[in-house]
Amino acid sequence: MKTVVLVRHGRTAWHHPNRYTGRSDIPLDEVGEQQATALARWATGRGFTALAASDLVRAVATAMPVAAATGLHLRTDPRLRELDFGDAEGATLDEMDPDVAAAFRRDPVAHHLPHGEHPADAVRRFQSGLADVTAAAQGTALVVCHSTIIRLVVCAALGLPLAEYRRRLPSLAPTGTVVLGLSDDGTPSALLAYNGRS
Repeated sequence: MKTVVLVRHGRTAWHHPNRYTGRSDIPLDEVGEQQATALARWATGRGFTALAASDLVRAVATAMPVAAATGLHLRTDPRLRELDFGDAEGATLDEMDPDVAAAFRRDPVAHHLPHGEHPADAVRRFQSGLADVTAAAQGTALVVCHSTIIRLVVCAALGLPLAEYRRRLPSLAPTGTVVLGLSDDGTPSALLAYNGRS
């Protein structure tokens, strides 16, 4: 089975408190830069044959040390971006309208955040980008991307309702890794490891 390793980008200033960071282009903080360096050390010698990232600065900055350490060309793709959280960008759940936050907590798909991207659309968008990355890889690709989209894609791979992503997969550490098995068409179809540490 062909595999792909997804990794969340390093920490940013919005990590604590947990501010919604979808399309917002927030750089890594000092800890995030250290995490990116550690990720590069971890990736070296693991036999990755391709490297890709979301085009947002936090993902690119996490992937660049990997490119330098492994010699892999870094491919960026906007389809690998985080879910767009719409009006919630830059806010915490506690700072949102209480009714909006309550509905989102009940069902984050049916009541996704106002003016944000529908999670099902985001999964299709991400899977399209991932299929192109993995089709070009002769072996295992390392893809630096984002927490919510990774968790949504894992739910899709396991056949779980997307609305379960917050309950079933409540967290993914900065530079935590997720290993997915791929079907013949490049669609993730199996979860082999979750929240590995770099």
